[in-house]
Amino acid sequence: MTDIRIRPLAPADHAWALKLNNSEVPHVSALGADSLAALLGMAAVAAVAEIDGAAAGVLVALAPGAAYGSENYRWFDARYPEFLYIDRVIADPAYRGQGVAGALYAHAIEFGRGRADMLTCEVNEAPPNPGSMRFHEKLGFRPLGRQETEGGAKSVVLLGLDLAAR
Repeated sequence: MTDIRIRPLAPADHAWALKLNNSEVPHVSALGADSLAALLGMAAVAAVAEIDGAAAGVLVALAPGAAYGSENYRWFDARYPEFLYIDRVIADPAYRGQGVAGALYAHAIEFGRGRADMLTCEVNEAPPNPGSMRFHEKLGFRPLGRQETEGGAKSVVLLGLDLAAR
């Protein structure tokens, strides 16, 4: 088993996180340096997974009441008083299959316990992301709704994981 260390995302990680994020569009939305800084300023948790001292993945999650413009975040914020919204989890392609995403989700679950009723996120249906959907289903996420975003360019399934049951 690969030893994965989770640590807070630091300013020195911003350029790497931005490059990683933008390499994964359309599975995540593109960011510029200013929008990444704004997102991190609102984040309840921003973490990096490391393998052998190298950054291998990133997690950004928000609590209710953030001034975040994401249509998907706003969907949860309008419906649920207590949640932790995973805005993005990205494993560096060089480290995929080594448990990076699972370790970041375990960190989010642990962080969310006692702070939120539910861990939430969305997965694209169009364009499809079947690997992500399988991953979330294995963790126990269940569909809470669906919506079209970006003027109909994307369709997402909005998912929730009951933290009290974990």
